[in-house]
Amino acid sequence: MKSISIVCLIPMLLLLGGCDETSSVESTKPVGDDEEALIEEPPEESPEESPEESPEDEPEEEPPEEDVQEDSGEPADTEEEGEVEDTGDFTAPEDEPDDVDSDEFFPTWPVGTDPFADAVVAFDPGPDAGFGSESYPDIVLGSPEGRGAGAGSLHVLSLGELGSIVLEFVDLGIVDGPGADVLVFENPFSGWLETAVVEASADGETWYAWPCEAENVEEEFPGCAGVSSVYATSEMLVDPTDPVQAGGDAFDLADIGLESARFIRITDSGFNALAYGGTTGGFDLDAVGAANWVELAAD
Repeated sequence: MKSISIVCLIPMLLLLGGCDETSSVESTKPVGDDEEALIEEPPEESPEESPEESPEDEPEEEPPEEDVQEDSGEPADTEEEGEVEDTGDFTAPEDEPDDVDSDEFFPTWPVGTDPFADAVVAFDPGPDAGFGSESYPDIVLGSPEGRGAGAGSLHVLSLGELGSIVLEFVDLGIVDGPGADVLVFENPFSGWLETAVVEASADGETWYAWPCEAENVEEEFPGCAGVSSVYATSEMLVDPTDPVQAGGDAFDLADIGLESARFIRITDSGFNALAYGGTTGGFDLDAVGAANWVELAAD
């Protein structure tokens, strides 16, 4: 009877959980089938831990991150930048100035000289002369200051009716060469021409004149100065020794039988009726140039 009561008490103690003997009994209890199942459960949990290890495998998925880095620093972008630099070179703008420079004029005469009259030897003004006299003699020396077709310059000296002026070339002399040799620059306005006779001399004593038809209006005064527009200026944008580019009235030494000249005399023709008694005072001289020149030895 005593053994039976103990057996009956065991379940009660298990339910109450307050008996130390139950723990000893369970420890000494032989392992049953249910307990083997409990022992086998831990290996079943191990596969459950494997997915937990999958985050550790995530670093293997870094290649997409590397792709992102490659996108931000793709070598293709650097190549495109290189292409942009290549296509953005400033060679074309540099070529354009070269093209412009190739059309610009560069003086060919010796440094310190120029192909224009250097000195006034004599000036005999006629009636109504005086315009530009405040800048005399410099206003008729050196380069002209043309203003183009039909636009007369005010950089002139009025000779007056039958007035005359003698100019000398000191550093460069005039020589007979291809085409025109002497260029005379006046300031003709459209519909307002004032003519003059041009002469040349090698020594300043013996003079040779180009024929001037100062009354031949229909043919625009052949052989006279004061007819053609002036384009040359002191800026040297065009060749002032080229009759086509510089403008002015051109004269050839061969036409008067001279091989060279150092002196040019210009005389108002006396047939400029519109000017006399007005404000311009006859032929207006801007400058005289040598289209063909030679360097003169210093005296």
